Amino acid sequence: MSSNIYTPLVLTVYIFTFLTGLPSNLLAFYTFLVKVRQKPTPVDILLLNLTVSDLLLLLFLPFKMVEAASGMVWNLPYFLCPFTSFTYYSSIYISSLSLMAVSVERYLGVAFPIKYKLCRRPAYATAASLVFWVVAFCHCSFVYIVQYEVLSSNGTAPSNNASLCYEHFSPAQLQILLPVRLEFFIVLFCLPFTITLFCYVNFVRILVALPNIPAQRKQRAVGLAVTTLLNFIICFAPYNLSHVVGFVQNESPRWRVYALLLTTLNASMDPAIFYFSSTAVQQAFTDCLAGLRHRLSSLMAQCYLSHLTCCADRGYKVARASGGEAEESTT
Repeated sequence: MSSNIYTPLVLTVYIFTFLTGLPSNLLAFYTFLVKVRQKPTPVDILLLNLTVSDLLLLLFLPFKMVEAASGMVWNLPYFLCPFTSFTYYSSIYISSLSLMAVSVERYLGVAFPIKYKLCRRPAYATAASLVFWVVAFCHCSFVYIVQYEVLSSNGTAPSNNASLCYEHFSPAQLQILLPVRLEFFIVLFCLPFTITLFCYVNFVRILVALPNIPAQRKQRAVGLAVTTLLNFIICFAPYNLSHVVGFVQNESPRWRVYALLLTTLNASMDPAIFYFSSTAVQQAFTDCLAGLRHRLSSLMAQCYLSHLTCCADRGYKVARASGGEAEESTT
């Protein structure tokens, strides 16, 4: 695919993610924040953490939009390039770790309901969330190592082209980057995905086998498992597989940029996970859609009445004008 097609594709995906992900994540953030302040539960804390990581990505997405609109040339201040990449990648891996934690919480709740209820503490979910941020930040700090530690021969500027942001790498940079990416694939993707797959398969199997569980709850469980696994497969898997391919080929794959683009859609898919995970979020989304529908109906009704009034006034003026002309001709 040529760069002439790639640039508008990137901008389109960024705009779509921003317009769909920002309002839905803000609504979910408000809903979970209210729940956590009233009566915190581990799953609400983990989902709040997931929402914050998505908002972090969306917060820096306008910088990526500017880059795409400029033909993938970084025209912003250069210090924003590694910082934007750092937050972008950190958000990706915080999301994958948070999704794993939610799956573990769901599985333990149905597999060991009594024991887990006795040991269930919101503080554990808070500690796990903090650990996820620390792990992601420590791993993704390699962005600064690659950008600033490896210098050109004069020792004053990064060895890659400063007009491009984290795209082309020198052999010295690849020696640092490729093994780190392989470690990312194993620790931050394979491990969370394997745990998530195990937990949700058994979570659905146990829940479906229970006779006293309402059908609606079983459908929500299946929807939660399917949405989460699709999120891993569609958004995270291609990008992380590029780490393995790059390590084997000893180069950064060209198609990695398209795989990375899929990870952005994670911020738009996570609200579906919130919907299946929390009845409060379901109610919030339902109320929001109902409010939007009511406002749209009111707006259309006002436009229709305004149109009828305008037509009536126009007809009255035409009738008066016609009556005046008839009176003048009679006279």
